[in-house]
Amino acid sequence: MPDQSQTPDTRRRRFRTIPIRMLVPNLITLLAICAGLTAIRLSTEGRMELAVAAIVFAAVLDGVDGRIARMIKGQSKFGAELDSLADFVNFGVAPGLILYFWQLHDLSNVGWIASMVFAIAGSLRLARFNATMDDPDKPAFAANFFTGMPAPLGAITVMLPVYLSFLDVPKPPAVVTTAYVLVIAFLMVSRLPVFSGKAVNMRVPRELVLLISASVVLFVALLIGYPWHMLSLISVFYLATLPFGWKSYRQHERALAAQTAASEQPVGASPPPEDRPTPLP
Repeated sequence: MPDQSQTPDTRRRRFRTIPIRMLVPNLITLLAICAGLTAIRLSTEGRMELAVAAIVFAAVLDGVDGRIARMIKGQSKFGAELDSLADFVNFGVAPGLILYFWQLHDLSNVGWIASMVFAIAGSLRLARFNATMDDPDKPAFAANFFTGMPAPLGAITVMLPVYLSFLDVPKPPAVVTTAYVLVIAFLMVSRLPVFSGKAVNMRVPRELVLLISASVVLFVALLIGYPWHMLSLISVFYLATLPFGWKSYRQHERALAAQTAASEQPVGASPPPEDRPTPLP
């Protein structure tokens, strides 16, 4: 017997429709989770090349879902939470397990601890990102930087020894791989400013549109044709850019501090004693 206490308006609110554009980004995120879980299964079966390819595919989907959500105006709080959970699985748990089954198991408990540390670092990185995403005290230029290495790039970079092994480069000692994994985990939870690639109000000159489009197509073609070469180069290049991100952030900080000091100085005020010119004799 239907509940007489419920009004027609209440029942309509409960069964209200949801636009398809709100579902599309979430479906892409769920597909990325499937890729991450499949990577874990493939690694347990020893099919490491397919496992790594699944993680790369999940990273591509992670970069696509947010942009599609903004493009079709399908952002939602539910989607943001789902994306964070997907990132933890795909870029924290899955890479750690792949590395453990690939080599870190040679060190028994030490290798397992390194895998866990990487996964925990990924979760902490994501939690900090969510907590500070809407921080009103951040300067405007901070939107161009991440705090610490982002989880997807951390996952891609941490598997550099695996890429090199696919290129017939001898495996490094398990101790070296463990140390490398811990360094990447530290970079993820550090306060290091890292280029985000999301420059505010970035514009592309009209005459460069075709060149950039052709470059993107060439990059994708090389990634498909020579995946392990390209992923190795991307990882090394990204690690090499980290000091430049820190340097650029500090330059912005100094410029903002100088601008703030100049705006707070009263008009017509004399300069500080150390800046006053020395009178001639």
